[in-house]
Amino acid sequence: MNFTHLWKKKRDAPGLAPAERRVGRLAGDASPLPQELKLYDALRGSVPVIDAALNKIVRLVGGFTVTCRGPGQKELDEFVREVPVGGAGKGLEAFLSCYLDNLLTYGNAVGEILLTPDGRRVAGLYNGDLQELDIRRDEGNPLGRRIFLRDGSPEGRAVQENGRILFTALNPRAGEVTGSSLLKGLPFVAGVLLKIFECTGLNFERAGNIRYAVTYRPGPDSLDQAYARERAAQIAKEWSSGMTAARNGMVTDFVSVGDVEIKTIGADCPIPGTEIPVRQMLEQIIAKLGIPPFLLGLSWSTTERMSKQQADILTSELACYRRLMNPVLAQICRTFLRLEGLSGEPEVQWSIINLQDEGEMARARLYNAQAAVLEKGQAKEDAV
Repeated sequence: MNFTHLWKKKRDAPGLAPAERRVGRLAGDASPLPQELKLYDALRGSVPVIDAALNKIVRLVGGFTVTCRGPGQKELDEFVREVPVGGAGKGLEAFLSCYLDNLLTYGNAVGEILLTPDGRRVAGLYNGDLQELDIRRDEGNPLGRRIFLRDGSPEGRAVQENGRILFTALNPRAGEVTGSSLLKGLPFVAGVLLKIFECTGLNFERAGNIRYAVTYRPGPDSLDQAYARERAAQIAKEWSSGMTAARNGMVTDFVSVGDVEIKTIGADCPIPGTEIPVRQMLEQIIAKLGIPPFLLGLSWSTTERMSKQQADILTSELACYRRLMNPVLAQICRTFLRLEGLSGEPEVQWSIINLQDEGEMARARLYNAQAAVLEKGQAKEDAV
C-alpha cells in the first residue's frame, strides 16, 4: 500500500478548499492557536504545582558536554560555554533550558541559529515565540513542514528554511507535524482545583470576618410595639459602634434592654473538608507530569521501595527528553564546526542524573564481570 499516494488523494479532495487545507484545525495541519498557548501559560501561573514540576523536569534533565571526533574540541568547548542566547543568556545550556521549557509547555519548540552579517560565523542562538509562528504541513511533501509568521494576514509570511531553523515536536500524532503539550488534558482538572481553592478562600474569609445578625423582638407593651423601628435602629447603631471600637483595640460592652438576640451568620454551617478532593486533583496532575510527589514537597504516604520505583520511572522520562534534545544540540554544534572550517563530528554526552543511578550502574557492571568470570571458569572445566 502506498501511504504517500493516499495522503495526496486526501490532500487534493474536491470537498476541501485550499484555504481550509492550510489553516484547518480539525485536519491537524496547523500549530496551536495563540489562545491555546495562553491557556497553558495561565495554567502554570495559576497552579504552582504545575509550574514547579515543569521547572524541575528542565533542571533534572541535567548538564551535558559536547565532544568532537576530530580537530576543534577547544573551539567547540568555548562555543558551548560562551555562545550568546537571546538578549540576556549565554551558553548552550541556557538555550536548551528555554527550548525544553517551551517544548513541555506548548508541545512544540522553535529556535534559530543566528549568523554574523557576513554569514561566516555563528552570532548566537534565538528561542522563537510560538505565539508569533504557525507550523503547518508541507502540502507538496508529506515529510516536510513549513513555518509562517503570524502577521495578521490569512496566509502569514513564510519563513525560509535554510538549515538553521530548529524545530522539535513532543509526541506528534500520526500525520501531523506539531506535537501535544505535556499539559494537555489538565485544564479541566486545574479548573476544578482552582474552584476548590477559591471556595476555600471565601469560606475562610467568611469565618475570619464574622458577620452578625441582631434581632430585636418588641414586647407585648403597646409602647414597645409603637417604637420598635426606632429602638431597632438605635440597637443597630450601638452594635456597629461597639464592633468598630473592638477593631480599634478598645474593649466595649454592649448592653440592651428587651428581647434582643445576636447570632453569627453562617456559624451553623461548617467549612467543608478539602483534603480529599484536592489530593484527587493533584494525583491527576502529577500522574500527567510524571514527577514523584516527594520531589514537589507532597508528604504522601509512601515506602522506600515505591520511592525508588518512582525515581526509576522519572529517570526513564528524563532520558526520553534527552533523546529529543540530541538532534537539536548536534545540529547547532555541527553548524558551528562547519562554519569554522572544521570537519569534526559532534557527540553529546549527558551527565549522570544522580549518584543513585551511578551506583546502580556500577553494581550492574560488577555483577556482569563476576558472571563472565564464572562462565569462563565453567567453560575451562567443561573443556578439561
